[in-house]
Amino acid sequence: MALIVQKFGGSSVADAARVRNVAGIITDTYKKGNNVVVVVSAQGDTTDDLIEKAREISANPSKREMDMLLTSGEQISISLLAMAIAELGYPVISLLGWQAGFNTNSSYGSARIREIKTERLEKELDQKKIVIVAGFQGLNKYDDLTTLGRGGSDTSAVALAAALHADRCQIFTDVTGVFTADPRKVENTQKLADITYDEMLEFATLGAQVLNNRSVEMAKKYNVELEVLSSLVREPGTIVREVAKMEKMLIRGVTKDSDIARISVVGMKDIPGNAFKMFSRLAQKNINIDVILQSVGRDGTKDISFTCAAGYADEAVEILNDIFAMEGAVVSSDTSVAKVSIVGAGMQSHSGTASKMFGALYEAGINIGMISTSEITISVLIDKESADKAVSAVHKAFFG
Repeated sequence: MALIVQKFGGSSVADAARVRNVAGIITDTYKKGNNVVVVVSAQGDTTDDLIEKAREISANPSKREMDMLLTSGEQISISLLAMAIAELGYPVISLLGWQAGFNTNSSYGSARIREIKTERLEKELDQKKIVIVAGFQGLNKYDDLTTLGRGGSDTSAVALAAALHADRCQIFTDVTGVFTADPRKVENTQKLADITYDEMLEFATLGAQVLNNRSVEMAKKYNVELEVLSSLVREPGTIVREVAKMEKMLIRGVTKDSDIARISVVGMKDIPGNAFKMFSRLAQKNINIDVILQSVGRDGTKDISFTCAAGYADEAVEILNDIFAMEGAVVSSDTSVAKVSIVGAGMQSHSGTASKMFGALYEAGINIGMISTSEITISVLIDKESADKAVSAVHKAFFG
């Protein structure tokens, strides 16, 4: 008998028919003699609808009250799913995040899990019940409800799997696994049978909307084996785990991220400490920086460009203007860019990989603005309108 944690996103429980379908998946797992803990997101567009309702009342509601509002979405979905499982004749109970033992810090809207007290969960499992848990939420030291931010239900599921020492954590989505590129936009994609934590983390960070990067980080830290599979098609998915590849280099896929901005500071004084001032101030505001390009100093000045999430562009420009306006530097942002990346272990020790990628972009007539490399990724910044074309060209070069 195994302990399986299953997570279902909002599209998987969007309406009554899909709720019943998910109930069938869960009970099929339970019938095989497994203990089952299920994490569920809010139905369909419920979270977006709740955000819109808040905007009708206030242009700037407090983050605490937003968390009070948004946690209601998962309460609806877990209770409906529990009803569907009960209709099939199986013992089941639904629990909100705090009832399931999720304790978080007090960063409303983007809380971090401090601990999970598993006593209630273990008690219900000992009674052979299927346990349905509201994802995305917890309780802080002030007994206030908190939400875990984007992809929080993935994080909830992996955290539960780690706390309960589950045998596997299954993440059900609207695709049948992790592919070499987005199968909805690129031809001849291939589903991966398995992928390493590091490769999956790069996929998630670089724009592949399959798993949240926080959940992959946690899975790696606690050695939780993940499986990404479809809630609509019954077939094996992609396993995320440590995979031994010896010294073989294998490109695992091509991703794009169109939700980014390029920030440029032109004409800043070429003196020690300016880069530190820039990036330390951005870090204080929790603005994550990715690709960085610095020009060679000239005439006592230098230029620095970097990328960040598009939603932070205006704030980043404001911060940098505050630092460098007196120096006469010009700060600007550009959201008409996208980042296209290839992911695969061992790139730095295998020649020709970058050349092959750049050649594919050249043949497609796509200009490269910035380049970033690591042990397992090569990323380029290009015009956003060319992103899909670039992904297809690069995918074809590596996968045919």
